[in-house]
Amino acid sequence: MIKVYEGKTKDVYKLENGNVMLKFKDDCTGKDGVFDPGENSVGLTIEGIGKANLQTSVYYFELLKQAGIKTHYVSANVDAAEMEVLPGTVFGHGLEVICRLVATGSFIRRYGEYIADGTPLEGGYVECTFKNDEKGDPLVTGEGLVALGVMTEEMFASLKAQTLAITKVVADDLKTIGLDLWDIKFEFGYNNGEVILIDEIASGNMRVYKDGKIVDPVELTKLINNR
Repeated sequence: MIKVYEGKTKDVYKLENGNVMLKFKDDCTGKDGVFDPGENSVGLTIEGIGKANLQTSVYYFELLKQAGIKTHYVSANVDAAEMEVLPGTVFGHGLEVICRLVATGSFIRRYGEYIADGTPLEGGYVECTFKNDEKGDPLVTGEGLVALGVMTEEMFASLKAQTLAITKVVADDLKTIGLDLWDIKFEFGYNNGEVILIDEIASGNMRVYKDGKIVDPVELTKLINNR
């Protein structure tokens, strides 16, 4: 394998068959040792969370497959913390897509004068940020993405529709074990011109509450994987 990218929570390798291998790490985003999926830097390391996140990702990728939603997922080796995926070209220099079902975190830090923390966002609110640590992952609108030549209007419409559909699948599944999804972060790319979900679907990329209290990523992973 040839390493082509070293990320915060996983490394990316190119395979001889043209696909890509993701190697999951035990690092999580946060600040001052506290987990926060809204942060743009590694804040803590949790032993074993890489394999656990992969197991969670495989579970949800299979669930999406059953729902008829195409992703980049091909296969996985959980013991080795590795997942084989289809190659996907990222948008721009990297784009994160957040779906918010409840106002909290960085959303409140930006817009707290207009909305209270914990307020439901009916139907889900989709926002995009460029992956740029130096600039604090700046927000960008759908119109901005088109104007900048990052994607077409049709691509953005597909990305937004898929984001809402995938979020509903995850949220409905979490409801079955008494958990409430507040927000979740995705990455999309395109393969042969088709917009598809890439990266992962894991506890480190979502904010989930149980009985009004946030569930930490380790406990959340256990609840999802050990049902």
